[in-house]
Amino acid sequence: MELGIGIGWRPEIADEVEALAGIDWVEAVAENLCAGHLPDSLVRLRERGVRVVPHGVALGLGGADRPDPVRLASLAARAELLGAPLVTEHIAFVRAGGPLTASPRLEAGHLLPVPRTWDALDVLCENVRIAQDSLPVALALENIAALITWPGEELTEGQFLAELVERTGVRLLIDVANLHTNHVNLGQDPAKALDELPVEAIAYVHVAGGVERNGVWHDTHAHPVTAPVLQVLAELRSRVDPPGVLLERDDAFPPAAELAAELDAIRATLRRAAPPAETRPTTTRDAARDGDCAGVGVGVGISESDGDDAGNGVGDGGRAPAAPVPAGTRDRTAVAQTALLSALVAGTPAPEGFDHRRLRVQSRALAAKRADVVAKVAPELPEILGDGYRAAFLAYAGGRPMSGGYRRDALDFAEHVLIAGGPADPVARRRLTYWWQDRSGARPPRRTTRLVRAARAALVGK
Repeated sequence: MELGIGIGWRPEIADEVEALAGIDWVEAVAENLCAGHLPDSLVRLRERGVRVVPHGVALGLGGADRPDPVRLASLAARAELLGAPLVTEHIAFVRAGGPLTASPRLEAGHLLPVPRTWDALDVLCENVRIAQDSLPVALALENIAALITWPGEELTEGQFLAELVERTGVRLLIDVANLHTNHVNLGQDPAKALDELPVEAIAYVHVAGGVERNGVWHDTHAHPVTAPVLQVLAELRSRVDPPGVLLERDDAFPPAAELAAELDAIRATLRRAAPPAETRPTTTRDAARDGDCAGVGVGVGISESDGDDAGNGVGDGGRAPAAPVPAGTRDRTAVAQTALLSALVAGTPAPEGFDHRRLRVQSRALAAKRADVVAKVAPELPEILGDGYRAAFLAYAGGRPMSGGYRRDALDFAEHVLIAGGPADPVARRRLTYWWQDRSGARPPRRTTRLVRAARAALVGK
């Protein structure tokens, strides 16, 4: 089954997405969907025959811990609710600490790169198999953008992805913007990565915008797609015809006409880069798989029958026999990831071998992302605190790592401001106090209580 051309569905541009011409499918962030109720916009899109793919961001399959069964069940439920042909996640870790290190749990609030080592690969492969066994449809994993690289890496990105596919049969979601990001930030050649990875395992492709500041490329998803990113897309298209290509935009949403123009640029790039059918290059991997159907899925794509094989869309021939993670591997991985995350979010000493300047850039980026996301999940906070919100939040984040989700982070930040005697304006302080009280109880306030507090807040604001 060909997915075609798609766009990332976000509530802020739901109307624009529905109105765009030539949209074959959309992708929605899984954690932003309620398990029992779909937004009306997605319901209407599905009724029109537009496929919806849930895209997870919180599993942390590259982390030292085994995947959380609750998070897996939640992702599976969303896949079933959407009737999705597959689900996607990232090759990343998002939290560290906990029982494996006997230390407090730390949340990154963002996707962090796993080291391209055999240890990390062993852990990732076992975690992927656990996820595959828990999901009702096929799983595809995305390569991430990175500001930092681990010391002592043993594999290139392409080799790491190829080994992952060989061992697990997992599909790949290749983000060409992330390949460009890693080219600018880490000196990694996108063409070499494409040569090394199993392009026949690609489920679909992401295209997104970013911006370069002080020699560092920031994968913002808030800027137009650039020519270098489209060039990486062209490199990929010269090697394989991907089943689907999707435009991502997560912030600073432009008018619908600009989104349509970016989609047109993607279509034009795919047309120009397509090799003539009679001269399409055949890779060594293609030739090997043509004669060996026990490999990782001959000509892997997305087909109507994918969800019928072994309950997870991956046939038995698509996986190597599972091997247990060697003793001590998870513990070593946990220690290394905890040390790195602690340096990034808690100010502990940087682990040996890392570029200290890049760690500072990554640390600032994580804090900035926390501030941005908290402002979205709790828009009352920047409204109450005004221009002082961002500086206050960054000061708070510098000494207080995130240990729960963003909503918990918003409550903890408000409590921190109040304990410190802020805000200075008494009206703002009362509004912040009422906001915190409404949300910090063991259960949501009753309707009468909400009405009373709303009236009191209105009086305070006068």
